[in-house]
Amino acid sequence: MSNLIAPSILAADFANLQRDIEMVNNSEADWFHIDIMDGVFVPNISFGMPVLKAITKHAKKTIDVHLMIVNPDQYIQTFADLGADILTVHYEACTHLHRTVQAIKAAGMKAGVALNPHTPIAVLEDIIEDLDVVCIMSVNPGFGGQSFIENTYKKVSQLKHLIDFTESECQIEIDGGVTSYNANALIEAGANVLVAGSFVFGSENPTQTIADLKKTIE
Repeated sequence: MSNLIAPSILAADFANLQRDIEMVNNSEADWFHIDIMDGVFVPNISFGMPVLKAITKHAKKTIDVHLMIVNPDQYIQTFADLGADILTVHYEACTHLHRTVQAIKAAGMKAGVALNPHTPIAVLEDIIEDLDVVCIMSVNPGFGGQSFIENTYKKVSQLKHLIDFTESECQIEIDGGVTSYNANALIEAGANVLVAGSFVFGSENPTQTIADLKKTIE
């Protein structure tokens, strides 16, 4: 698998959203990572459906939607209709995770599951072969700009072992606190999709920052 960069639109300038979408389109980035927060599952509210619709209208790369919401099942078809290519739900928000994953695939999207920092990899043993992406939260979900949690490296290694053991084709995505200082170590541990928000959009030259990250993880 190639190593991918997914800029997190949560860190973009909302007053200049189309500009930042076009920047990602024209950069070496691979995916758009879009966080949907409801203020219930996490203590923040981010994009709603109209904003996602506006983003997908202009975005020309894979749309990776990360749901940090309760009751994600009731919105699966909605996100498919809005143009999501990948839909990731939180393990902690799904009572019937297998059913949710199958519903995501039935709607024509790739299925991802995200794990909070305190949730062990072992909970995925019975479903890993059904997943396209596992998103390991390397910060506590809800806000951008947090510090990276060092235990993430161990979790990535454990997940890579599980994927290799089951011969799953699942990708390992890291979300939170990714910078040029930890990107290579995350790839070496087994990750292959890095979500970068504040590090990209907070830099003086986001396009160059994305290019530098890509070079770091080649």
